[in-house]
Amino acid sequence: MNKKNLSESKDEFQESLLKWFEEHQRKLPWRGVQDPYLIWVSEVMLQQTQVIKVIDYYQKFIERFPNVQQLAAAPLQDVLKVWEGLGYYARARNLHKAAVTVITELDGEIPKEYDTFRKLSGVGDYSAAAVLSIAFDQPYAAVDGNIKRVLSRLYQLEAPVNDASSTKVFQQHADELLDRQRPGLFNQAMMELGATICRPQSPTCLVCPVKTYCEVFHKSSQSEYPKRRTTKAIPEHQMVAAVIYRESKVLLIQRPLDGLLGGLWEFPNGRLTEDETSEKGCFRIINETVNVSISNLQYLTRVKHAFTHYKIVVDVFQCDYVSGEVVLDGPIDAKWVDVTEVSGYPLPRATHKFLEQSPL
Repeated sequence: MNKKNLSESKDEFQESLLKWFEEHQRKLPWRGVQDPYLIWVSEVMLQQTQVIKVIDYYQKFIERFPNVQQLAAAPLQDVLKVWEGLGYYARARNLHKAAVTVITELDGEIPKEYDTFRKLSGVGDYSAAAVLSIAFDQPYAAVDGNIKRVLSRLYQLEAPVNDASSTKVFQQHADELLDRQRPGLFNQAMMELGATICRPQSPTCLVCPVKTYCEVFHKSSQSEYPKRRTTKAIPEHQMVAAVIYRESKVLLIQRPLDGLLGGLWEFPNGRLTEDETSEKGCFRIINETVNVSISNLQYLTRVKHAFTHYKIVVDVFQCDYVSGEVVLDGPIDAKWVDVTEVSGYPLPRATHKFLEQSPL
């Protein structure tokens, strides 16, 4: 099979890709819609999260907040609760904040103009290009992880896909390939190609609709691309968490809104110092974090959880409140909550893990 020159056969490439997409695209709840709000929500959820996990969350989210007006009117805690378990909670906080901006400053209309939409909280270059191309047929090329992988193999790019300095390289190639008459369909087709055919491992090149244009296919070097910059090993932090009982209630604390897991509720917790035992560290952390005295410390379980840049190992204890008024150092709020009502609060996945192992 002779290789075709992509720059000379761009129109053919576009037609081949779009024909394949029309016949083989997955049926997804946000496909085939023009409502910019529905497309926006889906694109936010799909950032850093696999499609299979997003589907149920998307449907529940849209059922609860069917339009930008209802999302903006909802308390942030309700939004976080519906988002609970999907991770990367800054996405939910920013989406809610942006919805409020749309209602209060933009007359309730999601903007068609790139610069205006791009300024909304949480909207980056990818989100702006994806939403505006799919919802409004604006000629912007979206570049996500799937598309970077496709471009890397099509052009045999040496630029590492995980290096910010490579952004312009991938954007330039995406801009050149974009079908400006059908930008939304083209962007979706490129994403779908990366997700289902041009996969990270074991790409199914023989059924690829555009393999005749692909540099690495013709050189049988698929496994060597995309290039990645070597990253440091992910550190692991030792932590403790405490379920503090005060009769039938337990103490929950709320994380700051602008950090990791911002706005979620959890049990008092913290990192151990070097060579500190879990039991000793638990007393120290409770005193420093919420300023109360405890007794009857009992080990419950151990939980492991991975974030993007580090892992945690958490020893979980239960204990009894003895005395002291709650004074917070770090958390922004605290509540004594009946054990039957804990599940009504938006909780981190690590907290759910130990509740599954050791129910209250």
